[in-house]
Amino acid sequence: MKLFTLDLEGVLVPEIWIALAEKTGIEQLRRTTRDEPDYSKLMRYRMDILDERGISLADIRSVISELEPLDGAKEFYGWLKSVAPTVIISDTFEQFAGPLMEKLGYPTLFCNTLDVSPRGMISGYKLRCKDQKRLSVEAFRSIGYDVISSGDSYNDLPMLRAANKAALFKPTAKFAAENSDLPVAQNYAELKAIFEKFLNS
Repeated sequence: MKLFTLDLEGVLVPEIWIALAEKTGIEQLRRTTRDEPDYSKLMRYRMDILDERGISLADIRSVISELEPLDGAKEFYGWLKSVAPTVIISDTFEQFAGPLMEKLGYPTLFCNTLDVSPRGMISGYKLRCKDQKRLSVEAFRSIGYDVISSGDSYNDLPMLRAANKAALFKPTAKFAAENSDLPVAQNYAELKAIFEKFLNS
């Protein structure tokens, strides 16, 4: 039996932090897991900026509510669901994901949770579990699934390497070069073709 696992941001929806950077003009918030492999370090960096600038969860959700899935993402996700169970495994947060999940048709999402102060400021975060992407794929494989995965950045690598087969989606040139054994898709048509090849192999 086959099962797909995907990253969320950069694969099906825009990068939320980049959208926030563009809306607020705070260029430092453009930094993502494509740039910083250490997720804890990246989140501390982000929370310090939010605190300094007085940006609340409500402010961020207002930006997220204006975002749409990437062009073609809904159709691609619909195809995945028609072929095999599909799970999105993301380092985003429940409080961020809601509006985008509605627009994608409420896919199955494994993600994390934010701590929010009484003032509505982000004060911390709770991981669903450490190394959730790798552990989730290993768990699926342990109950008999052949897992096919795709992601675009460093935090996806444990998931990609734990899967039976994996492909990169619009990675940076550096990330692709560092993982040259993984096929690269630059659009959904290419990713679908790679996945179809995986399904038939």
